Formats: sequence, structure tokens, C-alpha cells
Amino acid sequence: MNTALIVLLAATVVLVGLAAVFLGQETGVAGESENETVKLPQPQTAGSISVEEALAGRRSVRDYGAAPITLADLGQLLWAAQGVTDVRGYRTAPSAGALYPLEVTVAAGDVADLPAGVYRYVPSGHLLYRLADGDARSALAGAALDQSAIEEATAVIAISGVYGRTTGKYGERGIRYVHMEAGHASQNIYLQAVSLGIGTVSIGAFDDEGVGKVLMMEEDERPLYLMPVGKM
Repeated sequence: MNTALIVLLAATVVLVGLAAVFLGQETGVAGESENETVKLPQPQTAGSISVEEALAGRRSVRDYGAAPITLADLGQLLWAAQGVTDVRGYRTAPSAGALYPLEVTVAAGDVADLPAGVYRYVPSGHLLYRLADGDARSALAGAALDQSAIEEATAVIAISGVYGRTTGKYGERGIRYVHMEAGHASQNIYLQAVSLGIGTVSIGAFDDEGVGKVLMMEEDERPLYLMPVGKM
């Protein structure tokens, strides 16, 4: 094998490794396979109500109907929280320095065409990566003061933050920026839910360690919001 070919092969290995690292940084996972991922339906960018109507109708809802939400509904809510909206990687929620410290995880229990389990949302591919099988809603409710809205919801969306992605550039001030960004994402979910006829509520009363364990969060990841969702 000549020297030029060896150099080319080595460069290819390095590039593949860097791509895996980048993917792992964004999603908390690397080395995804088709068996572990669920492609979400294409998100819609035109709805049936105006932004003003969604704002006027936004309420915190803790009681949900028995009907499951669809996979398209769930995908739309996740896209509203952190979906990619630009070829440069910009997302639906503003982020200080475009550093995107948020992660979005779903505890799915009764979502049409989606097996019960814990999933991580991957914005760059608009897909779900399966972290664990089985219905985690009861365990998640136990980590959140036994709040019935979490156990009775069709699914629970969790917003978490990896502070180091932002503090690396902005120092301790970056912690505030992460919290601001989480608020942006939560409000986006609220407004999108109104347009879909779905109820949700933002919950902050929970045990961080317990929630992190149930949702298989990374060591440097901190849960910030739990948002149960379900048909009204």
C-alpha cells in the first residue's frame, strides 16, 4: 500500500470519528442504527390558527382525554421546542451564541404508532433515538412528587440543559442563558399544543436525580422542565 493511500485512509477514519463525536454532543448518543431510531413525520410550518389566537388560548392543562396523540403531533411539539429551521442549523428557539445546550427527551406511553419507551429527540434528523423500552410515566411521576398529570398524560416531554456547552464561552453567565433558552422552548411547546388541540403544563417540581435516572440523562445534563401532553 503506497503512502498516499495510507494517508487518505487515515484521514477518512479521523473524519468519521469527528462526525460521531459531533452527533453525540448534540443528542447525547452516538452510533445510531435504524433499529434504534424512529423517523418523525415532516413538521408543518403553516397551521390552522394564528400566533395571536394561540397566545390567547394558552393555558396550563393538567387533565387529559383518553385518546392517544399521533406520532405527527408529537413530532410537531418536538420540532416547536428545538426543530432545525435553517440550513445553518438554527432552531425554533433562540440560543446564546447558537450553542444549543438543550436536550429534549420523551417518555412515551400512549402515542399512536410509537412503542412505549424513553426517546431522545435528534433535531438534525427530526427523529427519535430510543434510549429504553417500556412505559416510564409512572416512575417519572414518582420522581416528580407523584403528580397525576405526568402519569396520566399520553407522553411527557422533558427539557434538560448541558450547562458546559454555554458556560465554556460565557462563563457563569451562561447558566442564565441556558435557563432563558429552556423558557423559550417551553413556550413554543405551549403555543404549538394550542394549535393542535393538545393540553400541556410546565412542571418544575421534581427530584433532579430521580428524573435524570428515569430518562437516562447524561451526568452533565440537568432536567429543567417536565411537560406532560395529551388530548383535551
